[in-house]
Amino acid sequence: MAETLSADEKIALIKEQLQEVLKPEIIEDVIKKQNRPLVIYWGTATTGRPHCGYFVPMVKIAHFLKAGCKVKILLADIHGFLDNLKAPIELVKFRAEYYKFVIIALLKSVNVPIERLEFVLGSSYQLSEKYTMDLFRLSSVVTEHDAKKAGAEVVKQVENSTLSGLIYPLMQALDEEHLGVDAQFGGVDQRKIFTLAAEQLPRVNYKERAHLMNPMVPGLAGGKMSSSDPDSKIDVLEVADVVRRKLKKAHAAPKEVDGNGIISFVEYVLLPVSALKSGGQGKFVVERKDAEPLIYTDIASLKKDYVADILMPQMLKPATTNALLELLQPIQEEYQRTPEWQEIDKKAYPPVEVKKKEKKVKDRGTRFPGTAAKDVEAKPDGHVEGKEKAKVDLAEGAEDAMRNLDVKTNGTV
Repeated sequence: MAETLSADEKIALIKEQLQEVLKPEIIEDVIKKQNRPLVIYWGTATTGRPHCGYFVPMVKIAHFLKAGCKVKILLADIHGFLDNLKAPIELVKFRAEYYKFVIIALLKSVNVPIERLEFVLGSSYQLSEKYTMDLFRLSSVVTEHDAKKAGAEVVKQVENSTLSGLIYPLMQALDEEHLGVDAQFGGVDQRKIFTLAAEQLPRVNYKERAHLMNPMVPGLAGGKMSSSDPDSKIDVLEVADVVRRKLKKAHAAPKEVDGNGIISFVEYVLLPVSALKSGGQGKFVVERKDAEPLIYTDIASLKKDYVADILMPQMLKPATTNALLELLQPIQEEYQRTPEWQEIDKKAYPPVEVKKKEKKVKDRGTRFPGTAAKDVEAKPDGHVEGKEKAKVDLAEGAEDAMRNLDVKTNGTV
């Protein structure tokens, strides 16, 4: 399809649904003047299980590919470890493999030709001598304040944080050079890291890149969709009953569209995915019991009806649930018929062992009647029986008692 698009049409498709583009002139120069494919990279730290929010960047990656771009997907395993140890170093390799399975399945489900993608494992080049030296060079010109500010919305913030959180944004900036790209793509929460890269890479004699930013889709509970908050997102392998339950309890106040995670999901996932699948205009259908279904081909009409209370939450939620389950079905079927994916799932996310609390037995002393019932037992007449008898029995006579108490018989104690 890219061959049939003009330069302006390619640029328009690249920018579609983005919230912000930094240095758009770089994109125009590559496509119009250099007349070559734009090279873009999108990176993801391989930490928690990928959720349905990943459909948002997948839609844009589909747009990039349709526009003739070359897309590199960075499986940032070392970044996952650096981000406040979200992924233990022993598991990052397995999680990177798990992410690759998920991303491929997501892209295939929205009809994206995966053979035109390049997957790169972060540790495959980030441990090299050249990259390490570049990291030292960049760290010599970036201040602690700027590094911390850059990662504020991406790296987990904790009191008395480790230095790894400061290294994270520097590496993300350097990835642009070492992956050989013209632009980096990510969520608008990455803006401060993108700004750091634009400002600081030229200081170590590397060129500035363009940056493409998706809006952040609210989570189901309101606020940011997060892998660490199970109520804010739906995993791509979540069973149907769990999907229904989560969407049923999702935050969707009547007549309110701002911060409404379900409406945002329709806007940035369901409508554009429908368009990708049909090769034309997207469509979102809301069934009604006593009337014709509501059919939306654009988000503006849906939002207008929602504000007017024509489309109500109790209608929107089931329609979204049905559309999402249909979208997840081929992904979950792919998982079921791929033993390698199932095996790496077990290695990447081993079940947490729940240790049973051991019941503490009170030790009231071996001479206390009944404390060691299995080892020794006191009888009514005062003598004891059991395998520990010798430890508690004083003796039958004075001589035995003297020996047991180690009392010397020569007149001294």
